Amino acid sequence: MSASPLALVAISAAGAAVLVMVWFLVRRPALTRTTKVALLAGIGILPLTTATTGNVAGYEAMKTRRFCGSCHVMTPYALDSADLASEGLAARHARNEAFGDENCYTCHSDYGMFGTVTTKLGGLRHAYEYTFNFRQLSLEEALPKIHIRQPFPNSTCIRCHSTKNPLWLRVGDHVSTLDEIRANRTSCASVGCHGAAHPFSHAIHHPAEVAK
Repeated sequence: MSASPLALVAISAAGAAVLVMVWFLVRRPALTRTTKVALLAGIGILPLTTATTGNVAGYEAMKTRRFCGSCHVMTPYALDSADLASEGLAARHARNEAFGDENCYTCHSDYGMFGTVTTKLGGLRHAYEYTFNFRQLSLEEALPKIHIRQPFPNSTCIRCHSTKNPLWLRVGDHVSTLDEIRANRTSCASVGCHGAAHPFSHAIHHPAEVAK
């Protein structure tokens, strides 16, 4: 994976700040205007550039499926999502260029003005759960214990699949369940509709349904 341009900017700015400080500590130049400008850059401008671009680069990196699957208990979900043969919703959206490598973030992120903030706060909760509850478990022990925190909302699907689109309304099952879908009483990701996002996980948690 090639480095992000923002990451390169962050590293370059940090390196330049280090050079300025080493120059000042070694040479001990007089505090002329030029020296003060150099110190302003080394102590203020360049570190701020590193912090800003580094945070943005980190935010973008955390939207990728590679990052989502970096915890060992999430690896099967990432692999299923990237599986070209999988018929699960996650894999089908991953094959769509509109989502691609960021399909995990796109489908699990919150919507609205503060969606990014609430999504990242939720990510901190995931990091806490992994660190204190799942890190020491083997994959076989962890998978039966992993559950989505709340039912997947239809509003996430409706962001892209409008329930008012004529093509969507041509499907009989859509029309017959329209009110239930909009009210979130019937899940788009249920077995009776489009199926589980990650079929292997559904089989682990609901073996009786899969056996029917």
